[in-house]
Amino acid sequence: MRVGGTVVGEIGPGLCVLVGVTHSDDAETARRLADKVWNLRVFADEAGAMNVSLADASRSALVVSQFTLYGDTSRGRRPSWQPAAAPDQAEPLVEAFTAALVEAGALVATGVFGADMGVELVNDGPVTLLLEA
Repeated sequence: MRVGGTVVGEIGPGLCVLVGVTHSDDAETARRLADKVWNLRVFADEAGAMNVSLADASRSALVVSQFTLYGDTSRGRRPSWQPAAAPDQAEPLVEAFTAALVEAGALVATGVFGADMGVELVNDGPVTLLLEA
């Protein structure tokens, strides 16, 4: 992940976790979501079944704050960002999510909150899931 041409976070095999925060989220939401990400069985085992979690594989997570996940496109042609939490609410919750993953044992890299980040991703699988707590 780059900000202004400088690498600010990178991982090897693992998960790219885009984190959006909405108005009703709190520290408990962040902790529950981190626990779910840590224990979610999305990597293949020896038989090829999705049966291995970050916790089992000791893999890494690249955490990217992404307010646009809460863009509302139900009306018109321009997304509304009303459902997304304001930065002063969202930033500490993204940090709490990241801290909970680290506390669980994950190797975590992050970007810079609020920055225009360039994220390069090799989607091996691909598996893309929407998780809500």
